[in-house]
Amino acid sequence: MDPPFTKLDLILCRNLLIYLTPEIQKKLLPLFHYSLKPGGVLFLGSAESISSSTELFAPLNLKMRIFRRRESLLAPDLVEFPPSFVPEQPGITPETPMAKPSDNLQTLADQVLLRNFFPPAVLVNGTGDILYISGRIGNYLEPAAGKANWNIFAMAREGLRFELGNAFHKAQRQQEVITAKGLKVGINGAPRIVDLTVQPLAEPVALRGMVMIVFTDVASPPAPKRTGRGKAVPGGTARLLELEQEVRHLNEVLQSTREEMQSSQEELKSTNEELQSTNEELQSTNEELTTSREEMQSLNEELQTVNAEQQFKMDELARLNSDMRNLLNSTEIVTVFLDRELNLRRFTSGANRLFKLLPGDVGRPLSDITSDLLYPELTEVAGEVVRSLLFSEKQVPTTDGRWFSVRIMPYRTVADVIDGVVITFAEITAAKKLESILREENARFKVLLKGG
Repeated sequence: MDPPFTKLDLILCRNLLIYLTPEIQKKLLPLFHYSLKPGGVLFLGSAESISSSTELFAPLNLKMRIFRRRESLLAPDLVEFPPSFVPEQPGITPETPMAKPSDNLQTLADQVLLRNFFPPAVLVNGTGDILYISGRIGNYLEPAAGKANWNIFAMAREGLRFELGNAFHKAQRQQEVITAKGLKVGINGAPRIVDLTVQPLAEPVALRGMVMIVFTDVASPPAPKRTGRGKAVPGGTARLLELEQEVRHLNEVLQSTREEMQSSQEELKSTNEELQSTNEELQSTNEELTTSREEMQSLNEELQTVNAEQQFKMDELARLNSDMRNLLNSTEIVTVFLDRELNLRRFTSGANRLFKLLPGDVGRPLSDITSDLLYPELTEVAGEVVRSLLFSEKQVPTTDGRWFSVRIMPYRTVADVIDGVVITFAEITAAKKLESILREENARFKVLLKGG
């Protein structure tokens, strides 16, 4: 009921037209065309189409039902704007009609020239629907019986219909002006000679895709002369001339049809060759895809084999890691692994009895870790081992009276590359206590021997 919006970029009307009658659809599609700006897009539902308005929209994606607005000139009767339902407000007088401007002299003169001196012409769209009429065309077109139809092929008079259709399609196909001369049109039993000109329009942009059809009257041939006895030339001769003219005309039409057929055959042949070439390319592509699929399948099998091997190695490495951890824990020897920069790489359980270590300390320098060992030069000795590749061993006490044998060795990789140091801490507190007891006993025995 409301007037349409204008200059829209996009109209989405999905799954609505299928519930409307064809008559309402024919009213809506021109309104959509009017509302969209040049190049605007219409998006319909999957079960909807624009079959009745192909001159208004061009398909962008027919499968998705996306169409672009054509630069088509709408006939005034095609766009049916909805009436206004705004009630009159009390006290407000109806709008007074605007005064029609008076025509100036130039406008009146142009109208007289167009009416009397310019040939009748008709502007149609790509399907032949009449959009504009200039001059009097009653001698060439007449309304068809039945439902009103503004298609020029249905309104063409006898004698114009065949040539008009032929010239129209040829002009659209070749995009050039086509002229058909000497056409006989019967008007109220009197023949009339007409020249027909069909011109596709490319400019201005608003008329692009339209066709202008111009009708030009031609003077009729002179009537046959009468003989001296007052008798006219036999009618058979005139009829024979007329038939000969029709035969020549049909021969021209036949020749034109043959040329068009030959051109179509050449185009079809060229299209067939292109299709064959495309088919060969598709076959080649299909073979390449088959080869690629086989290669991918072979590569996939190789990857599966490599994956199985990697999984086996990972399981084996996990077992070795477990074995190594159990071995180190069973020896009750605290082990600390350092990299070349003397940063913590790994440590065994029990290291926290000597160092204040947490799992998050991996990567920190050893010198930053607090230790119970009375061995302040530990870091320097470890650095010297990395440089000289000579191991170091020393017995070191702790702050709480324990003793440890600290052994520092280079860390060698499988490729025989020095990549840090390994420090082991073996507790020797019991041995140190026994050594102290033995020393005391030895000293006591020496005193007894001297006293005896």
